[in-house]
Amino acid sequence: MAVPVTVLCGGLGAGKTTLLTSLLEAADREIAVVVNDFGDVNVDADLVEARTDLEDGDEVVALENGCICCSLGGELSRSVVRLWKQYEFDALVVEASGVGEPESIAHQFVRGPAGGPYDLDAVVTVVDARQFHDTFAEGGEPVREGPDEDGRKPIADLLLEQVEFCDLLVVNKCDLVTDAERDRVVALLETLQPRAEVVTTAYGDLDPGTILESDRFDLEAARQSAGWKRAVEEGDGPDHGHGHHDHDHDHDHDHDHDHDHDHGHGDHDHTHPPEEYGIAVDTYHRVRPFHPGRFTDLLADLPAELVRAKGLCWIAGRDRQAITMSYAGTETTLEVTGRWIASFSEQQQETYRQGQDDLEWHEDHGDREVRLALIGRDLDVDRLLDRLDDCLLTDEEMELEWTADNPMPTSMGETYTVSTLTDAPTAAESDD
Repeated sequence: MAVPVTVLCGGLGAGKTTLLTSLLEAADREIAVVVNDFGDVNVDADLVEARTDLEDGDEVVALENGCICCSLGGELSRSVVRLWKQYEFDALVVEASGVGEPESIAHQFVRGPAGGPYDLDAVVTVVDARQFHDTFAEGGEPVREGPDEDGRKPIADLLLEQVEFCDLLVVNKCDLVTDAERDRVVALLETLQPRAEVVTTAYGDLDPGTILESDRFDLEAARQSAGWKRAVEEGDGPDHGHGHHDHDHDHDHDHDHDHDHDHGHGDHDHTHPPEEYGIAVDTYHRVRPFHPGRFTDLLADLPAELVRAKGLCWIAGRDRQAITMSYAGTETTLEVTGRWIASFSEQQQETYRQGQDDLEWHEDHGDREVRLALIGRDLDVDRLLDRLDDCLLTDEEMELEWTADNPMPTSMGETYTVSTLTDAPTAAESDD
């Protein structure tokens, strides 16, 4: 029988280790714990009994309660398979690093070698209530400026992706916020990730049954359930097809999944209408490209009330590249994620179009479009929509050439980042 796996994500300092330690102390089963991307085992020292090694040198810690923990230096999928061969345990918990992308970890247990001995049970994201409120629900100090030196996504973007790709959201450190602040955080989280259950706690104190063997995970549902994706899909009614050919050959589909929101700790047992907290979700859809210069200027001056913006962009001078725009915190990352179907040969276009019955197709521009989801709190949406319209090419500009001196990315793996804190955008090439 496959071993159930829980992936534990969250920002640095959110309380993952506290939650994990509490889980190990309370669980009545033997749990293997993988601490991914850390040099040292990150578990309460009082639980440690002895240290050993896997055959490849990865460190394993035996815990007092019969569980084991290892700090993996190698590739995750191969390492957890070796762990399964050498030890017996009832469940596996993978504690991702604070900058871990949950979807890439999940794929290793669904489509990689680890998918044989293991069954991915849930992706859990831990949120620091105080930090999340001040950064996203109130628009306070940013998490960090700019992409890192390797061109990876800004931390704020990664934190929201951890929220958007999960089955359970644990709002931790609720003792550091007021009830009203906690409720606003929950309301925003429910907007960003409508599918996930939300529970609240102060010190990572949850019943093990909430985390372990909950049978929550559904890969396709998790990938499609982020609030911004739902807004893009549903924003214009039934005609919601996306035309670009995606690098991973994946296409969006609607999934309806209903979950009760039992907030447990803190007597928090009801969902929150986003409107009650000034939270709104809107869609911006145009069939005309952005002017690269005016669009960059806008991205450097986005309103503080905008929490999240994400979607596809058609940018002048980039008629082949389908560019994904992702805004979080104070930074926007523009990345080529595929090609517009209209940029392929007529035969290839016909093949792709036959596979997408609901694809919108313009006689002159094909599937090229701008389609963004905008999530804000107390946001002047009409004003932002007008500013976005001002970034579109005029009829006269549509006849011009836009390839020269154009900073927008041109190839897969290349990103362009604009910060609202500086007027110096940066371009970087990803290691991926």
